[in-house]
Parts: sequence; C-alpha cells; structure tokens
Amino acid sequence: MSDEGPLQVNGWLAIPRDELEVSFARSGGPGGQNVNKVSSKVVLRWSFERSPSIDDAQRALIRSKAPPRYLTQSGELVIAASEYRDQPRNREAAETRLAMVIRESLARPRTRRVTKPGAGARARRRDGKQRQSDKKARRRDLD
Repeated sequence: MSDEGPLQVNGWLAIPRDELEVSFARSGGPGGQNVNKVSSKVVLRWSFERSPSIDDAQRALIRSKAPPRYLTQSGELVIAASEYRDQPRNREAAETRLAMVIRESLARPRTRRVTKPGAGARARRRDGKQRQSDKKARRRDLD
C-alpha cells in the first residue's frame, strides 16, 4: 500500500487518502529501548459515516458487520498497528487491516441453493438402515 493513490479495498471501492486520518504514538510492541524514543505505532481512522465514497446501504453493512472493537460511537473505523518496529510497515499493516475489515463487512453472504441428496447418499442411508435392522433382527432370533 502506497501513499500515492487511494486505498484500494476491492475491485470497485477505493478510499481517497484525504478521508483517512493517520496519527502516530509510542508503541508498546517489540523494539527494546527504541520503543521509548520512536513513535512507531500507527492509528488509522476512517469516518465511514461521513464518507462520500460509500452509499447508505454500505454504511449500514459496515455498522452492523464490522467487529465492534474497531468501531466508535461517532461512526469511525479505528485500526491500530504496532506489530513492527518501524512506522512505514505499521502504516502498511494498518491500511491492509482496514481494507480487510471493510471488504469483509461489505461481503454479501452466498444464498443457499436447495439441493436434493444424490443417489449415492440415498443408497448409503438405506444400507445403513438395513444394517441396523439386520443387527436388531439377529438379536431377536437368539431367543
């Protein structure tokens, strides 16, 4: 993910960089004493409630399907990344995670097609029933 163009979420949705708010903080992650000196943690915010990039139906999907830990009351998606020791990689990780959260929130579930069991499945079911019946019939014959 680069700073030049918009953040590409999927084939039809790209978020302009000016809609993203990026801030930096000191990270608690790996880095030893470097952690106390360098602000390598990246906090990425995107206000989807005010974004012109998506429509109202998509807003509702994000509001309902995005993980609650990323959502704020004011309608923002907030992603924090501090896995790496340097700022650029954390920024890339945050952008990747934001794109993934949006993509998964906007994904429509596949509709289930009603199907019938195949001939093999029906035969296996009948065979199983017949074996159970035979087993119980043998128990009766012993008397």
